[in-house]
Amino acid sequence: MKYLKLYKDVLGCSNSEEVFQYIISNLKPSTLIWSYFVNWDKVFKIVKDIEINLNILNYLIGRKDDFDTEFKWLIKKHPQIITAIPVLLVRDGKNSKEYKILVDYKKKKFVYENFNFKDYKNLKAEDIDKIVMFVEKTGIKRLFTEQKIKNVVDYVIGVEAGIDSNARKNRGGHAMEEITEHFVKDLCYKNGFKYMKEANAKKIKEEFGKDVPVDKSSRRYDYVIDNSKTLYIIETNYYSGGGSKLKSTAGEYRNLFDVLKGMGYKFVWITDGLGWKITQKPLKETFEHNDYLMSLSMVEKGILEEIVKKNQ
Repeated sequence: MKYLKLYKDVLGCSNSEEVFQYIISNLKPSTLIWSYFVNWDKVFKIVKDIEINLNILNYLIGRKDDFDTEFKWLIKKHPQIITAIPVLLVRDGKNSKEYKILVDYKKKKFVYENFNFKDYKNLKAEDIDKIVMFVEKTGIKRLFTEQKIKNVVDYVIGVEAGIDSNARKNRGGHAMEEITEHFVKDLCYKNGFKYMKEANAKKIKEEFGKDVPVDKSSRRYDYVIDNSKTLYIIETNYYSGGGSKLKSTAGEYRNLFDVLKGMGYKFVWITDGLGWKITQKPLKETFEHNDYLMSLSMVEKGILEEIVKKNQ
């Protein structure tokens, strides 16, 4: 690593080994912030967009003996309600409105049927029959006939909240980025610097007029700071547990440092999490190879700001 005097002044570390031990000893136990649990804005927006159709479907609750007849009548009267039916299921994450279902394979022949919940303006009798079959075979019908729910809107809010909670793994990474951005935004505001978030080479060229190499075509840097003298390119991540991913990331960022340094840019890797306590070797290898590797505690103490501000 590039040892700086400010490590002694701010952290009390006299050499690079002490800096590394500081990182390991001050890893944050969590990046759990309030937005980690459920993105309610997203949930409520999805529901609001189809709320009228969901309220129309409330008509079917409790109709045990005449459900199919009433459902067909409701579709004919309000055909747009079919677009809300996929929302009643835990879906594939793509908000699909068309499905190719394997309806039979027990006779050693694969039989598929297409179900379309997108095109509701020209429904034929056979289309409506297929929709009714879909609702029965998937079990949606039981929600209504067995009165398992009292309100379709409330049910969908619960479904969407559950689906959204499954995205928490990704939000853990986003939380690290959100936390880091707070410090990046503040230091840029105080010092008159510019920064970009999730920037690829094209965006950096357009905004800062500089050509930045990428080690892979899909590379988007978490943050790029322009202090008017050079670019500071920042990647962030948080690991609560160990595993092969930590080792591969450390290796990837060693290579990335070499690529960026060769073009005269500064690369800063900000990483944290208790996972590094049990995977120290690859972290230390990158720490010793790269100029700047720091933890949230170091960012908290102003190390990032001092490095960017003084162009160190």
